[in-house]
Amino acid sequence: MRIAMIGTGYVGLVSGACFADFGHHVTCVDKDAGKIEALRRGEIPIFEPGLDALVASNVKARRLDFTTDLTGPVADADAVFIAVGTPSRRGDGHADLTYVYSAAREIAAALSGFTVVVTKSTVPVGTGDEVERLIREANPSADVVVASNPEFLREGAAIRDFKFPDRIVVGTDDERGRKVLGEVYRPLSLNQAPLMYTARRTAELIKYAANAFLATKITFINEIADLSEKVGADVQQVARGIGLDNRIGSKFLHAGPGFGGSCFPKDTRALVKIAQDHDVQLRIVEAVLGVNDNRKRAMARKVSNAAGNLRGKTVAVLGLTFKPDTDDMREAPSIPLVTGLLDMGAKVRAHDPVGMEQAKKELPDIEYCDDPYECVKGADAMVIVTEWVQFRALDLDRIKGAMAQPVVVDLRNIYRADDMAAHGFIYESVGRRGEARK
Repeated sequence: MRIAMIGTGYVGLVSGACFADFGHHVTCVDKDAGKIEALRRGEIPIFEPGLDALVASNVKARRLDFTTDLTGPVADADAVFIAVGTPSRRGDGHADLTYVYSAAREIAAALSGFTVVVTKSTVPVGTGDEVERLIREANPSADVVVASNPEFLREGAAIRDFKFPDRIVVGTDDERGRKVLGEVYRPLSLNQAPLMYTARRTAELIKYAANAFLATKITFINEIADLSEKVGADVQQVARGIGLDNRIGSKFLHAGPGFGGSCFPKDTRALVKIAQDHDVQLRIVEAVLGVNDNRKRAMARKVSNAAGNLRGKTVAVLGLTFKPDTDDMREAPSIPLVTGLLDMGAKVRAHDPVGMEQAKKELPDIEYCDDPYECVKGADAMVIVTEWVQFRALDLDRIKGAMAQPVVVDLRNIYRADDMAAHGFIYESVGRRGEARK
């Protein structure tokens, strides 16, 4: 199969490289000439484990290439995937579909022969209808089927998620469209990946509903963590106890500083707006957004409660990206945390294994350090914000010896209170009883 992938952001680049690895011929298209030239040189614009090698091997095999001109790739394609950004629109939280609709118009002009145009971007319900209208308006003679194929990739594990998916959702009632997309995903049949065919609007809603439900699980366990602290319970054991129930499941029940990233905040806001447009109230999702925003802002107060008045003190922040194994800073909990610390008069030093260049764009007024030990030197408190594996086995004696005060606030619960007490730390974590004191 010949595939044109419009957009070389996170979804487009990972999807394009994986489709090429299946044996399809994929051309990734982007208007950013600098990005395309970099990709041709083998430079990957995002951090995703294994992506650089996957791109390089498929470029070498001539199954994957890059261009700024969609005309040829779209004309030759059996399937054209729209994988452009849909950021939150300023002012109202709706998904901004400017790039999707612009791509649809350009694709329409280049279509030749029967083609399936697929929205891979996360889009509100009904977007496929508008994409089809725009294409038929621009090219009335086009032999085209417009389908929805939402992505369910986790940053940091995207390649495995693509190759071993929980499900593949294809939204189209057209038999020819189903046949083409069935061929596109046929290599996954060996993994027995469930291929689910639905109507287009149903597929569009599945993506938003999935992300909103996962965001709700995170927010629920964070509120239980607050209650655990007050009543003397251990939220990790609570999460395990409820997660062993197959109806609930253990995933996304890890208490922390709140969810961030490119999907959950944006998609939950967009889902609320979609519902409002249809006179439906999603009270649970609305509450999730409010609780999560408040939680991220409250983390700076948690540090202050552990370390005392922060004015003039130095706080070392370990981890800046919203999750490990990515350089993504979009809506990361570290941003309101650091902003809150600065507002309290603290000096902030930070270290992240891969995210510091991206972080500098969001947090320009702090000091960045090359390793955790440099970061904590002379600090009055250390805060673990992102659960990078590099932070799970720090030399605690070395950390304590370097700090001005042995205060550790562990927002990811990666250490045990008794271990920290044995090393002489004042230690605070999230939702756990019996916090250690020096």
